[in-house]
Amino acid sequence: MKAGKDKVVALHYTLSVDGAKVESSHDNGEPLWILLGHGQLIPGLEKALEEHAAGDNVQATIAPVDGYGERQEGQIQRVPKKYFQHAKHLKPGMTTVLALKEGGQRAVTVHKVGMSAVDVDLNHPMAGKTLDFDVAIQEVRDATEEELKHGHAHPPGSAEH
Repeated sequence: MKAGKDKVVALHYTLSVDGAKVESSHDNGEPLWILLGHGQLIPGLEKALEEHAAGDNVQATIAPVDGYGERQEGQIQRVPKKYFQHAKHLKPGMTTVLALKEGGQRAVTVHKVGMSAVDVDLNHPMAGKTLDFDVAIQEVRDATEEELKHGHAHPPGSAEH
């Protein structure tokens, strides 16, 4: 079975930027389970996985436009410390997660830490970077009705399964 929209794909990946490993699913030993076509992956990686099957290894170089976008100037914003879980531990250059008022989260980079607020760069930490993925596809299957309804994959043994 080939990967494509509404297919569940289990994969292991390693992400490198400028030749340096950034993250890898191998580090925790569990594959990543993705429901393709539902915005869970950056567009370039999703496109690179299409038409591949279990057992395939995929090397993909993703340009910023198909990844996390180009860096945009003027994206520094001052945010009250109460919106950060571990505000007292933040230092310039660190990446952290900002809880959004409308719900959800956003990865940001700390620019400056003040007494009551933190200046953050709202560009995604990987914005403007070319991403190199090494992917090993473990499994490809049809999504269940429940997965399609929820908009994400349910790995074996998950509470939602």
